[in-house]
Amino acid sequence: MLVLLVLGVGLFQPDFLRTGNLLTTAHNSVYVGLMALGMVFALAMREVDLSVGGMYAMGVVVGALLIRDGWNTWLAALAVLALSALVGALNGAVTTYLRLPSFIVTLATAMLLRGVGLALAEGKQITDLPQGDALFRVLGGGELLGVPDAVWVFVLAVVVLSVLFTRTRFGARVRAIGSNPEAAEFGGLPVTRTRIAALALSGLMAGLAAVLALAFFIAGDPTIGQGYELTAIAAAIIGGTPLKGGTGSVLGAAAGTLILGAVTAALVFFEVPINWTTFATGGVILVAVGAAPLLRRVRDLRTARAPGADRDPRSPGRNP
Repeated sequence: MLVLLVLGVGLFQPDFLRTGNLLTTAHNSVYVGLMALGMVFALAMREVDLSVGGMYAMGVVVGALLIRDGWNTWLAALAVLALSALVGALNGAVTTYLRLPSFIVTLATAMLLRGVGLALAEGKQITDLPQGDALFRVLGGGELLGVPDAVWVFVLAVVVLSVLFTRTRFGARVRAIGSNPEAAEFGGLPVTRTRIAALALSGLMAGLAAVLALAFFIAGDPTIGQGYELTAIAAAIIGGTPLKGGTGSVLGAAAGTLILGAVTAALVFFEVPINWTTFATGGVILVAVGAAPLLRRVRDLRTARAPGADRDPRSPGRNP
């Protein structure tokens, strides 16, 4: 769908296919994309993390304040990552031990974090930061082989989290608990620890997005990231991670993020008013999510009609 979308827009707007535009679109999608990658782990466990947008905004503000107060920028970045992971773990602990829906817990956390960010920044941008710092040069404006460093970070995150989700014991536990939490607990899986770790990972990815945004914008804006949590959830769902849990796709979440980014960029090329961007994004989500069960139905019908589909593979006779 992503390839067809890009090529389809390119037929009418050839400049859309220029390397510079595609890289800019990818770069603009990195921040929400990192949140979507972490969201896969939460959704696969039947949890919803609505705090990533607030965590992103607070991370940008905290990082900017630490750097302004004289912290080494790399240490400030590590502090933002640690703080984000800690808040995510607290979300998981409250959800698990108090037996509250993660939807409610993370919604409250999102409001708390945005309030903290606004209070710390006193409601205004933090701009008096060292422009030539190494963090800003490397992660903000640096390039490798002509590709922005932030995009390389996103690609690396996709690879690492894909392996973590599909090839490790932690990923298997996440999928098993999401498939059947009661059976997983009865089978002796560490449900509490895994849930806390999954939400901590979601927070960590929001913190990483905050570090990259701070390096790129070289400012701390407490109002940044409005609605990013919903876009991240949408990207993960478009990429094949259902709300019912038990399965997911990190690579699909990355593709879903790029699809939404390509739609936004295409609207600019077609000179569609920005007010229609949200409408178009909602339409893409409906089409992508609705297409999945439709394709499954078609595949099931083809399987049922295939010759020998009603035969028992263990015997030459018909399946009783």
